Amino acid sequence: MIARLRKADPVIVGLWIALVLVAIIWAAPFVFITLTAFKTRPDLIRTGSFGLPTTLAWENFTTAWDRANLSTTALNSAIIAFTKVPLGLFVSSLAAYALTRMRFRWQKALFLLFALGTMIPVQVALGPLFRLVLNLGLLNNYIGILLPYIAFGVPYQIFILRGFFQNIPRELDEAALMDGASHLDVYRRIILPLATPALAALFILDFVSTWNEFPMALVILQRQEAWTIPLSLQAFQGQFGNNYTEMNAAIVMAILPVIIVYMLFQRYFVSGLVAGAVKG
Repeated sequence: MIARLRKADPVIVGLWIALVLVAIIWAAPFVFITLTAFKTRPDLIRTGSFGLPTTLAWENFTTAWDRANLSTTALNSAIIAFTKVPLGLFVSSLAAYALTRMRFRWQKALFLLFALGTMIPVQVALGPLFRLVLNLGLLNNYIGILLPYIAFGVPYQIFILRGFFQNIPRELDEAALMDGASHLDVYRRIILPLATPALAALFILDFVSTWNEFPMALVILQRQEAWTIPLSLQAFQGQFGNNYTEMNAAIVMAILPVIIVYMLFQRYFVSGLVAGAVKG
């Protein structure tokens, strides 16, 4: 056993130590939030931030749910996220298919335009975006927030999917086309099944960014009935910011859907991102 330890590669050992340290650093805030969410205020003062709660204060969650109006804001966030993410992936996958499997004029220029779209920060567009949505009468409206979300999400999705689609052998769709299949058949029966890892990885990334998005929601969703979870958490913090236990309970409930979605698709996450970044 000792001889085996002496033969261990010091580089591998150093990498494992670094990974463990990084994992501890990243997990520490979530552990703090979770432990605080289950404590009463006297318990928090007595045990500190990372001490175990003496009793589980489940009432923090029910109180935070009511005060933050999470029943309404969670529904709004779910409707927006589960509409925007599949719709955005559908549009992006169609565009990526056209850019990799078809030949048309200005094809490279069009892809360059999409690539440049990934470099535009949201904050720069908030002013013109607000004026456009206001003129269209879409403030405090699902469509008013979905259209900008899709517009800002599609470029980076096309960028990743194009790289993934280029790794799929062309012989597969060429053989299908020779047998009489249309491009829609090739897209639906060949490309999409093979692109499942990339689509799942993008689903996670897009769901997390949509669920947590704040600047555009703050500008477009101004009525409390139309708020998403980030807006309700901001309002809750402003009103009950000194009640750390309930505040952390609200945060835990807000991030649970993100964790669930990640757990469902995590086995595709790394493979999808790596495959999409290899070529293109």
